[in-house]
Amino acid sequence: MALTHYACTHCGGWILWFDTREPVVCPNCMDVRNALPQEDFTYLHIDDAHGRYRTRWREVLPGLWEYWTEPQLGLGSHGWLIVRQAGNVAFEAAPYYDAASRRHIESLGGIRVLAASHPHGYGALWQLQEHHRPEDLIIHRDDLIHTKAFRVNRPIDDRYVLDADRQFQRLGGHYEGQTALYDAAYRILFLGDAVKIDFAADGATPVALSCHKGYHYSIPLTRDELLHYREVFGRFDFDHVCTPFEFGRGVGRREAIALVDHLLATEIHTKAVPLTTLLAYE
Repeated sequence: MALTHYACTHCGGWILWFDTREPVVCPNCMDVRNALPQEDFTYLHIDDAHGRYRTRWREVLPGLWEYWTEPQLGLGSHGWLIVRQAGNVAFEAAPYYDAASRRHIESLGGIRVLAASHPHGYGALWQLQEHHRPEDLIIHRDDLIHTKAFRVNRPIDDRYVLDADRQFQRLGGHYEGQTALYDAAYRILFLGDAVKIDFAADGATPVALSCHKGYHYSIPLTRDELLHYREVFGRFDFDHVCTPFEFGRGVGRREAIALVDHLLATEIHTKAVPLTTLLAYE
């Protein structure tokens, strides 16, 4: 029977399913780390996405591109493209890539390596894989259970070195296989949902940080999970972070470690902690 892709309109996750009928439930939304839709599941067939959604992009730093979908589809994940001489790296994905965005990626050299931190950043990875044919699609072995919509040809263990400037490191916590990508050239840690950023009214200035195992149900991390976050943050010298949803300019190692230290010293919770509190806490 023919298969096709459907997006859950609630979370934006794509499901590989039978072409003749819609999926019954969304695996992402059924997970305790996501909320259920208020009424019922509804799905978007890939053919219906064409023309309804557009992909936007911008160059955040020279050679670092951000992609997102308008209008917002599901949770509204963002994708990142790192242009490098050895072949471009795409980390995370927007929920949908239109023809113009695919041509834009081709104009930058395509994609050699495709990866993501955890299911909330998968977006339309399957579209990037089908169109750009990367050599490797990298996911941590513990998150393979969530990858039915695309094909992983390079599952990794807790640490995987990509090149002299870039390496993957398992963070765990939010998802068992949640994995960060550290880019020494940009001094950026792509850290999935290990840190959530609240912004000022300008939408660009970070004002508070938080972390969680489950955001919608306010499930906190455990002490050992926070200690592991701290150990990983301490390994890398970074000035900024990228999540599947935002660019955290100026949120670096100091701020990330301060968040963990504050939670460990006071109370482990999921509430946003002002940066003024965290930096004074030092």
